[in-house]
Amino acid sequence: MSFKYECGDFSQFQEQLKKMRDLDDKIIYALNTSLPTESFKGQVNPEAKCRELHKQLNAGYGDRQEAIKKCILVCADSVKQLKEKREESRDDVALNKQFKTEQRKLRLLQAELSVEDIIRERTQKTFRERCRLFVNFDTL
Repeated sequence: MSFKYECGDFSQFQEQLKKMRDLDDKIIYALNTSLPTESFKGQVNPEAKCRELHKQLNAGYGDRQEAIKKCILVCADSVKQLKEKREESRDDVALNKQFKTEQRKLRLLQAELSVEDIIRERTQKTFRERCRLFVNFDTL
């Protein structure tokens, strides 16, 4: 699943992350629809379903992590450039405002990494609880 993301507008970037986190947000539903109940155990391969879901989750983690880190690099570079310009003309109010805005955006992007860790931890806990009977996690 490939998403386009824009680093320039943080709220737009956050919306894209929200879309990318859809599977994590609906992990219980995904597990309920993927794993068989006692009466349907013979019709569905729960090990294959758990492995496929694990693969999808890891792909999502990688994509989101890459997007966040790329935007952090872009924003950090912008902050660096603005800082150099700001040192040249300290009295430029608009430049100071733009610099502070970029700094704020950089902090928000860095905070998204922490949010990502929390989401990943919560999703993995739920996944492990439901798939522990079907999959050896050392082999994933």
